[in-house]
Amino acid sequence: MSAGVADTPSLRRRRGAPMRELARWGAGALGIAVLIIVWELYKALGPADGLVIAGVRVLPRTSDLAMPHVWDMVARLGEPVSRADGAEPLWVAVASAALVTLGIAAVGWLMGLVVGLVLALIMQRWRLAEWGLLPWIILSQTIPLIAFAPVVRSWGSRIEIGAFEWQDWMSVALIASYLAFFPIAVGALKGLQAPDTIHLELMRSYAVGWWKTLTALRLPAAVPYLLPALRLAAANAVIGAIVAEVSTGLQGGIGRILIQYAGQASGDPAKAWGPIFGAIVLGLAAAGSIALLGAMLGRYRRVEVGA
Repeated sequence: MSAGVADTPSLRRRRGAPMRELARWGAGALGIAVLIIVWELYKALGPADGLVIAGVRVLPRTSDLAMPHVWDMVARLGEPVSRADGAEPLWVAVASAALVTLGIAAVGWLMGLVVGLVLALIMQRWRLAEWGLLPWIILSQTIPLIAFAPVVRSWGSRIEIGAFEWQDWMSVALIASYLAFFPIAVGALKGLQAPDTIHLELMRSYAVGWWKTLTALRLPAAVPYLLPALRLAAANAVIGAIVAEVSTGLQGGIGRILIQYAGQASGDPAKAWGPIFGAIVLGLAAAGSIALLGAMLGRYRRVEVGA
């Protein structure tokens, strides 16, 4: 009997969890290795003027200016940003800028979380609100962000509430929240509507109110849908922050040094890739941080984990 109990599906899943985690990390490392190999193969074997189809260049030139070697880009991270005495290494400048952007993106993510959850609760509570709000929520994501960011900054600069003064970084955080709230609103709504009809009818048969049904049934059922939405929202917040930094000209963030270093690419092509690597790591770190939240909510993740 004890042997049969020990070999339950739950225990088998727990024993296999380290292997699954190792397989995920291995797949990620393999993907990076394949990307590096493809890059270097194309640089070595591709046409010098790039791949041109019908007069349109669809793949870049293979010169060192357009496509530096991967090892040159990595080595450049350890070199000084400029030739000035006492200049910090490039990776330090990129990391400092990435932390600034990460902080702004985190504020935007939190704002998007609040707005997305409130909208999802309203739409779940009243079907008429879902019919009226959901199309506009979807339509909101079609607005060109690079054109919308300067408008937000202009509006923010006109806000005067006592001693409160609107800061430029707040405009960037607002843009980040604009991209972050959408997946949260849609994912949370789907999750709140996920409980089976039989469970909802059981709550009604016990005369359980909407609030108790929400906390005891709907919110736990929404976790497998909400966690992927939160990861996507975190990545969206980083994208929104970087684009808004470029559009508004905010200093100190990684979006600004992306433009600054790109302007120096003709003389130092490997340097321009430093902030690009930083932006990639920043997005992965933002999305991966949701894994900590997922670990705390592991008991509610059976659907997501088993998928």
